[in-house]
Amino acid sequence: MTSPSVHPAQLIVDLGFGFILSGALATAAELGVADQLEQGPKSAALLAEAVGADAASLYRVLRLLASAGVFSEDAAGNFALTPASDLLRTHAPGSLRSAVLMLTQDIFWAPTGALTQTVRTGKNTFEQIFGKPFFDHLASNAAAGATFHRGMSSLSDLENGPIARSYDFSACRRVVDVGGGHGGFLIEVLQAAPSLQGVLFDHRHVLDEARIASAGLSSRCELVEGDFFQTVPSGADTYVLKRILHDWSDAVCVDILRHCRREMAPGGRVLVVDTVIPPGSAPHGGKVLDVMMLASLPGRERTEEDFRKLFAQAGLRLSRVIPTPAALSITEAVAAEVTG
Repeated sequence: MTSPSVHPAQLIVDLGFGFILSGALATAAELGVADQLEQGPKSAALLAEAVGADAASLYRVLRLLASAGVFSEDAAGNFALTPASDLLRTHAPGSLRSAVLMLTQDIFWAPTGALTQTVRTGKNTFEQIFGKPFFDHLASNAAAGATFHRGMSSLSDLENGPIARSYDFSACRRVVDVGGGHGGFLIEVLQAAPSLQGVLFDHRHVLDEARIASAGLSSRCELVEGDFFQTVPSGADTYVLKRILHDWSDAVCVDILRHCRREMAPGGRVLVVDTVIPPGSAPHGGKVLDVMMLASLPGRERTEEDFRKLFAQAGLRLSRVIPTPAALSITEAVAAEVTG
């Protein structure tokens, strides 16, 4: 429901102008404005000189962002950090600068501009715009790929600890983080459960930048190269799929889940860490993310019932959904009973 203080007409106009705020936020992040304010307030002229921008243009962008609570402006026209813009500093704890640059780059922006065509046809326009599917484009475009992976790491570092502490891993023996990237989530899991052994499973070029050794966990974690479209390491009692299934169609997800079901030890479980869209029309971040997926990728965000159906096709049974302090939930599945 919307706030009763917002007139319906104003709501529609504000939503229509939403892309302007996104563009302004991206500009401030790209120019590194927040970094220039670490030592205190500055005028738009001084900021423009520091970041290589036109002072009058920069002022207009910062004035808009200040009206939205990103930066503040005093009576003399000097801009300062707020709790929100502090998160745009490059080296701030929990910095979201890389996340903003990722979310506002053209791999999401351009296909969203063609959303009407996607809705009419049921097929997104990403390959038409960029010449390749989403992940193939990132693999062939170093700059886009770097921006994406930095942004994902930024978001993941913010959520990994709270999510890992939301599940009791103490009863697990061996956990495989499927497509676990540089190991940020697995590190938090291993630190939360000191008796646990881990496997970080991903492509070689990803594992080359793994953080397991720097976290002092090499003795408890094996790095295994592979492709989850083909198989997963065998014999573990816990398989984690964090921000994996939402990238892919139902058919592909079922194949990935089947790999986990086939290889997991007796009594094992699969933990899918993705958004779970609740019933009803209340605001939920998963609904926004779902339309982003619709525009740019073959995947989607799912409801509890969607997960139940996926698991059933893979020989698994949804056992519970565990909320976390982050936007993601932990959806747990165990082996389905064989009947007949």
